[in-house]
Amino acid sequence: MLCEQVLGTLSDDKFKNLKIDYVDIEWHEAFKKLHKKKTHEGRELGISLGNEVLTRGLNQDDVLGIDGDTVIAINIPPCEALVMTVDDDSMIAKVCYEIGNKHATLFRGESNYQFITPLDLPIKALMEKLGVKVERKIVKFDFKKSISSSINAHTH
Repeated sequence: MLCEQVLGTLSDDKFKNLKIDYVDIEWHEAFKKLHKKKTHEGRELGISLGNEVLTRGLNQDDVLGIDGDTVIAINIPPCEALVMTVDDDSMIAKVCYEIGNKHATLFRGESNYQFITPLDLPIKALMEKLGVKVERKIVKFDFKKSISSSINAHTH
């Protein structure tokens, strides 16, 4: 099956009565145009998306296709990450600057004082040196909470 566009999300009424077959897209693949994948139920997929995916990305529960009575939807599997919590406003800019300087992807956490980035031990050591509380956790990245998501797209 060839999927060439995002048709909507699972929350759309038009998909309400259909079965769901998920295809796993790792967080670092969410901004790629071309994929060759297998769904959880074994369907072979070719995914060929337009340039809009380079800025929009693929998100949890995006629908890529319909096969009979089944929708093919995106699943972004959880992965190991650093969850960083700062104590005061002055550290917010410092954390964002240091993560950005490493060209790492950064997400907002559950509060304005929490940030999440993919596991990177040198970043963990740096944040701890700055006095930031850092925890290693398994998280499911939500690109709607993305602060920066260059996904290795920097050019210098």
